[in-house]
Amino acid sequence: MNKPIILASRSPRRQELLRQAGIAYEVDPADIEEVMDPALPLDQRIMALAKAKASAVLARHPDRLVVGADSVVALDDRIMGKAHDRAQARQFLESLSGKVHQVVTGVAIMDASSCETFCSASKVYFYPLSAREIDNYLDSLEWQDKAGAYAIQGLGCRFVEKIEGDYNNIVGLPVARLYRELMQF
Repeated sequence: MNKPIILASRSPRRQELLRQAGIAYEVDPADIEEVMDPALPLDQRIMALAKAKASAVLARHPDRLVVGADSVVALDDRIMGKAHDRAQARQFLESLSGKVHQVVTGVAIMDASSCETFCSASKVYFYPLSAREIDNYLDSLEWQDKAGAYAIQGLGCRFVEKIEGDYNNIVGLPVARLYRELMQF
């Protein structure tokens, strides 16, 4: 990694994880329509979206190494991206209450001659949530711009009984795995 990578995301959480890991980066958000093919298995869907983001940015920077990523919350067969409004955020949190869900992140690393993709999944166990807890959390506005309408690294940590897997994946980027993959480029 002679040059900083280009992160095809404006996520402040992903940027902070890269900073913490000492990975030099620049930001150029992909700004593409995020459409997933429902016919594909979830891991392939999320990796395809990460690849589409990286590809869009690589077209603007063909001589650079680009990283695209996308995360979703999966509860049974339901996929939860970012809540569009408070009502949907409430639905997400009510659905997650007292249950186990997965946070799945797809990552694509791409340059002009190659592309590597991988997927990371972590299990999150939520305590049962009261209506008051949900209301208070929604009032904080922390749910905005978060897959599944919560932030484990913020006030949402109060909802989590335990996790299995990579904590950083739940925050938004499996940075240790990304670091190892970047060493191969």
